[in-house]
Amino acid sequence: MQFGIFTVGDVTVDPTTGRAPSEHERIKAMLAIALKAEEVGLDVFATGEHHNPPFVPSSPTTMLGYIAARTERLILSTSTTLITTNDPVKIAEDFAMLQHLADGRVDVMMGRGNTGPVYPWFGKDIRDGIDLAVENYALLRRLWDEDVVTWKGKFRTPLQSFTSTPRPLDGVAPFVWHGSIRSPEIAEQAAYYGDGFFHNNIFWPASHTKQMVSLYRQRYAHYGHGTPEQAIVGLGGQVFMRKNSQDAVREFRPYFDNAPVYGHGPSLEEFTSQTPLTVGSPQEVIERTLSFREYVGDYQRQLFLMDHAGLPLKTVLEQLDLLGEEVVPVLRKEFANLKPANVPDAPTHAARVAARNTEVGTA
Repeated sequence: MQFGIFTVGDVTVDPTTGRAPSEHERIKAMLAIALKAEEVGLDVFATGEHHNPPFVPSSPTTMLGYIAARTERLILSTSTTLITTNDPVKIAEDFAMLQHLADGRVDVMMGRGNTGPVYPWFGKDIRDGIDLAVENYALLRRLWDEDVVTWKGKFRTPLQSFTSTPRPLDGVAPFVWHGSIRSPEIAEQAAYYGDGFFHNNIFWPASHTKQMVSLYRQRYAHYGHGTPEQAIVGLGGQVFMRKNSQDAVREFRPYFDNAPVYGHGPSLEEFTSQTPLTVGSPQEVIERTLSFREYVGDYQRQLFLMDHAGLPLKTVLEQLDLLGEEVVPVLRKEFANLKPANVPDAPTHAARVAARNTEVGTA
């Protein structure tokens, strides 16, 4: 199982100081967080894609390319690549290039995002969101899987005998996760292609997460990729930790109360009881995270959101120390002991290349 962190790259006022970092400071902080993730033994760093304030990660592959040069083991991913408003040709080429730079330590998470105005900014109509996601991804798959593509669709100019470059590393494209909070069509799309399904698992109750993951697993089996238990599932999560649970609650409360996304709404206690947000000791985070398995089954990737709501970099790095030293080692052991033999490991480039070579050798 893979453990890591994902960031949305928000520039938010720290409610305890009244100061917001500059865009430059926030970008540099994200880089520091990625390097810390590798240092403390995490597996994955993932960044979102946004094109509007207060967010800064408008060019994920630029950021991930820099991180690739500074790390050796970390898998580099997006937590959203906007399949609806990005050109599939550019996605194909950008991520294949990143693959080569990172020696295969790359995957990508497709999503539609949650910012409606982004559609007209890139010449698209939000009412076409699902159709854009379906058509653009179908083209992207062909661009990665076929050396020469002739194609015609509804939303972009046709392609005639086109080859995207560079070709995917070792002939194996980046592994694709389809991220969604509430769209069954995206769970269906992930299942159809035999790709991974990532449920954000931050704002919604367990019953909703269970419903979405169950749909994906059933449809994955329907399309002949394996049993429902063999489907590739990832989950998000939010945590804030201190050695003492009361200290964690006291320190995090002003950030929660003023956060742009969920501030000025339900109380911290209400939100933690109704969603996977966990604020407390490392042991409480371990127990809460292990409980996810009860309603989604065995899964392959767990990412945590830790650098949001104006939390200062120093605090986030302290959180990563706790995550890497006290939480993830226990989770690795416990999830491994619980995982049945028929459940696949998390996908890696090396494993997928080996599987492809085995299929070719036995064909």
